[in-house]
Amino acid sequence: MLDAQAYGAVSPTAPLTTMTVKRRDLKPHDVLVEIRYTGICHSDIHYTRSEWGPASYPAVPGHEITGVVAEIGSAVTRHAVGDRVAVGCLVDSCRECAYCRAGEENHCVKDGGTLTFGSVDADGEVTQGGYSTHIVVTEDFVLRLPDGLDLAASAPLLCSGVTAYSVLRRQDVGQNSRIGVVGLGGLGHVTVKLAHAMGAEVTVLSHSPAKREDALALGADHYHATSDPAVFEQLAGSFPLLIITASAPLDLDAYLGLVATHGTLVNLGAPAQPLQMYAFSLLKRDVSIGASLIGGLRQTQEMLDFCAERGIASEVEIVAAERINEAYERMLASDVRYRFVIDATTMVRP
Repeated sequence: MLDAQAYGAVSPTAPLTTMTVKRRDLKPHDVLVEIRYTGICHSDIHYTRSEWGPASYPAVPGHEITGVVAEIGSAVTRHAVGDRVAVGCLVDSCRECAYCRAGEENHCVKDGGTLTFGSVDADGEVTQGGYSTHIVVTEDFVLRLPDGLDLAASAPLLCSGVTAYSVLRRQDVGQNSRIGVVGLGGLGHVTVKLAHAMGAEVTVLSHSPAKREDALALGADHYHATSDPAVFEQLAGSFPLLIITASAPLDLDAYLGLVATHGTLVNLGAPAQPLQMYAFSLLKRDVSIGASLIGGLRQTQEMLDFCAERGIASEVEIVAAERINEAYERMLASDVRYRFVIDATTMVRP
C-alpha cells in the first residue's frame, strides 16, 4: 500500500491537519493519480464538520481532483502514465442497475454510488478524498482532462461544473432561453459562464450590488441586487427557469414568485437547514420545483470537453495546503472570487 500525505479532520470541531492515508495496491483496472490540484467545495466543510450527518473520522475531503497518471494496473486500457486526468465526486458504483447502465452513476441504487470521500468502498474501507498527494481509482471513474483546460482552474468543474451543466442540458437551455441565476459564488459563476456559452439570456440575482461588474464580465446580461425588495415586484413571473446556486437558506416563496407560469425553479444549493415554502407559491403559476446532483461519468466528460472547446474554467485562488483552514473561514465569509483550489504539491510527499 502507498502512504499518501493528506489533510483531514479528526473531529467536527477540529481544524484540518496533516495526516497519512493508505492508498490500496493497484488492482488490474486501477489507476494511481498523482494529485496536482483539488478544489475546496462547500460540501467539504459540511462533511468535515458533520453538518449533513456524522462523518467518519479521520475525514479527508476533496472531490474536485486534477492530476497526472503515475501508475496503471495490468489491465488498464483507458489511461497511460503521464496522462492529464481528473477525478470527481464518484470513484465507483454498482455498474449493474438501470441508472449505472444508462450512464447516470450518480443515481446508482447502491447509495448513489461510491463517493470520493465518506463512502464505504468494495474493500469495506471508508474512502478518503483529494486533499492528498495521491489517490487510487478504478479506470472507468478516471476522466480525461482535455489539453485546453488548466489543471488548477478546471478542478472545481468536477463538482460545480457538472452540477450546473447537467441541469442546463436537462432543461434544454440554448439560444433564446431566458434564465435567472440566484447567487454568484463558486457554483453560480460557473452556471453563468455555461449558460452564456449555450446562448441563453442570463440574469444574475445576488444579495448586494458588489458583484455586478463581475457578473457582466462572466457573461450575464442583467444583474439585480435582491437586497432591494422592489426587485421581486419588478421581476415577478419573469423566468421560465430559475436556478438557485446559493448554499445559504433562502426565502423560497419569494424566489418562486420570480418564476414564469409553467416555469421551473431548480435548487442546486445544499444548506444544512430544511427548505420551506407554501404550496400556493407553486400553485399560483403552476410552477415546478426540482434539484440536480452532479452528473454521471459520461456527462462529466462531455462537460469537460465542452469547457475546453469554449475556454470555460472556474475563477480560482490557489492556496497552499497549510492555508486550508483559513480558506474554509474565508469561504464561509464569502471572501473568495470564486473558488479556492489547493496546490497539492505543497503537501509533503511520502
